[in-house]
Amino acid sequence: MSQTGGGIRLLYVDDDRGLSRLVEKELGRHGYAVTCAPDGDAGLEILTQRAADFDVVALDHYMPGRDGLDVLPDIQALPDAPPVVYVTGAQEGRIAVAALRAGAADYVIKDVSEDFTALLRNALEDALHRRRLEKANAEAQEQVRLARDRAEAMLREVNHRVGNSLQLVSSFMSLQQRHLTDDGARAALKEAQARIEAVAHVHRRLYTSSDMSTVAMDEYLEGLIDELGKSVGPDAGSPRINLQVQPMFVSTDQAVSLGVVVTELVTNAVKYAYAPGQGGEIRVILQPDENGRALLTVEDDGPGMGDGSVKGTGLGGKIISAMASGLRSAVEFDQGHKGVRARLAFDL
Repeated sequence: MSQTGGGIRLLYVDDDRGLSRLVEKELGRHGYAVTCAPDGDAGLEILTQRAADFDVVALDHYMPGRDGLDVLPDIQALPDAPPVVYVTGAQEGRIAVAALRAGAADYVIKDVSEDFTALLRNALEDALHRRRLEKANAEAQEQVRLARDRAEAMLREVNHRVGNSLQLVSSFMSLQQRHLTDDGARAALKEAQARIEAVAHVHRRLYTSSDMSTVAMDEYLEGLIDELGKSVGPDAGSPRINLQVQPMFVSTDQAVSLGVVVTELVTNAVKYAYAPGQGGEIRVILQPDENGRALLTVEDDGPGMGDGSVKGTGLGGKIISAMASGLRSAVEFDQGHKGVRARLAFDL
């Protein structure tokens, strides 16, 4: 075993002492620090003890004891193993291919000419260059992952605070309702509170979810409908809200718009579809349509729209139109339905 100083640190594993001396001499002229090992087990022992001392390994195939293909997996299994360039005879292409498949970075045809050392040097330097690029890429990906994790943590905290703030505003509105004697004012505050809850519910979903970019609409609508049932129709004679939704994911902006649309349409149905104490059913349906889009339907079995105009002050209709516009769509009413059936198709 011998070594020269400086430059790239190479472990050359070969039982051919003459060729080992040639590699040591020729590569030493180019600044390599070459350590030679007489067989695969000796080379593996050196790497096991001090793998960090070497930048790259050249590994011969035919050697006493175990050949290069037997030793190569053991080298690859070492922590932070250096890249391996496989050295094989001129008529052994299949062996070179097997070495590449086993994890060798490159291979060089072995002979005693000057071309061999030149080709070996190029292969060693290419293998080192690729390894450095791989490490740089892995480090860059790790930095991206850390930055993404930090951004997601910050976004989760923002959603948490926004959800809490909206909940606080909703609580203030509840307090205000208790001090109002005007029924119209109380109803207006109650409707505004339901709109705020629809938005707050999205943020609450986001800060408890591992995915900050999308919202599971089946889970979101289940929570929203539950809150709407408690907010706009808590009495025994109030309409039942029946949710039928197929699992699908939408963006956060879409979820906010859909939540507000559902809130407005359900609130309108609670107010106008059935007489007080009559009961009845309001159905909220979300499913894919035949065109590959998603279709939201809110319907009831009440008396319908009469002259075709939406009941109320018109504010709810303006809000629905604005939210539907954000989804690049519009709410359409099915005039053939007995009660009111509102439909909104949108792209996923």
